[in-house]
Amino acid sequence: MTEEIVKSALSNVTYPGFTKDIVTFGFVKEISVSGSDVSVTVDITSSAPEVAQQITEETTAELKRAGAANVTVNIAAPKMPRESSSKGKNIAPQVKNFIMVSSGKGGVGKSTSSVNLAIALAMQGKKVGLLDADIYGPNVPRMLGVEDMKPEIEGNKVLPIKAYGIEMMSMGSLMEEGQSLIWRGAMIMKAIEQFLRDILWSELDCLVIDMPPGTGDAQLTLAQSVPVTLGVTVTTPQTVSLDDSRRSLDMFKKLHIPIGGIVENMSGFIAPDTGVEYDIFGKGTTAPLAQEFGTHILAEIPIEPAVRIGGDEGKPVTYAKPESETAKRYMKAAEDIWAQIEKINEEGGVDNNAIQPNTPPGVSACSTAAAPQQSEQSSGESCGTGCGCH
Repeated sequence: MTEEIVKSALSNVTYPGFTKDIVTFGFVKEISVSGSDVSVTVDITSSAPEVAQQITEETTAELKRAGAANVTVNIAAPKMPRESSSKGKNIAPQVKNFIMVSSGKGGVGKSTSSVNLAIALAMQGKKVGLLDADIYGPNVPRMLGVEDMKPEIEGNKVLPIKAYGIEMMSMGSLMEEGQSLIWRGAMIMKAIEQFLRDILWSELDCLVIDMPPGTGDAQLTLAQSVPVTLGVTVTTPQTVSLDDSRRSLDMFKKLHIPIGGIVENMSGFIAPDTGVEYDIFGKGTTAPLAQEFGTHILAEIPIEPAVRIGGDEGKPVTYAKPESETAKRYMKAAEDIWAQIEKINEEGGVDNNAIQPNTPPGVSACSTAAAPQQSEQSSGESCGTGCGCH
């Protein structure tokens, strides 16, 4: 037995939930060969015991098939994720943590960031779901390469589609390609609730939710339906985008959602031939906005051709090109997000009781009869409609 033979054998051990092997992922840290005795150390990202067991069994089988007599597999794994301590209404209790990815306007790369952050969290060992709640512009199925797949039905529940180690559901997976949705707010609100209640999500460590742009019905409905653990805003460096991002961050505050940070997308351009980074749209302009809201920049994501190619071809850059600068920045952002989630749960979690609707039965929250009229209203007070936004 040689180290080369061992590596070749281990390249047949696929990491559970993915199509890549443990060697390609860089999880094999130590190899020791003594005659026909082999010892390997595998540093995995998952805390799930079943993942460690599967890797141990497959590693042992592959090495013995390659000629090893005695095999020792040492698995290094992170600690189990902390249980959520969040309170309030939760119509999807099998999900421990909810991450709302929002933006003040469209076209800033929110869906791209949602997809890559979800995959980055999964590659770091978390059980992750991705809900494409952008009803009018459901692009996530194409970005994951599952645009032609339709979900299966189990009983009266819909099974999420699996890709790249995550579970996903999108309106784009339920409707015909190119079909338009001409829905009023009430229908969007109902769709958001059904995505949470009627999808057969697994026991997830976190559900990343790609929201529609803006600060409307969908955001309020989501925050009232589940306790959102963390909010992430996606923006571009231009002032017109930052103006709208300020509204998105203000929404998080009014909905009592902890702000996890800002992803500054299109932040510089990396030339594919030289690898040199150029500042063409501005860069770092988000820092003052982050300081204003007491948060920080999670990642400055550059314009990199691999991102566009990955999105169009259904091969997300974080998974398909892990050596790229963009992938590295998404991975670092995911680590940051998870550290914040752990801290939030340590400190008692989140609670959405304060934003539950307080309208009487049969009265719309938009009705002037929903709450007592106030002669004077400051910017810090409720909107007066009983919607629970403050």
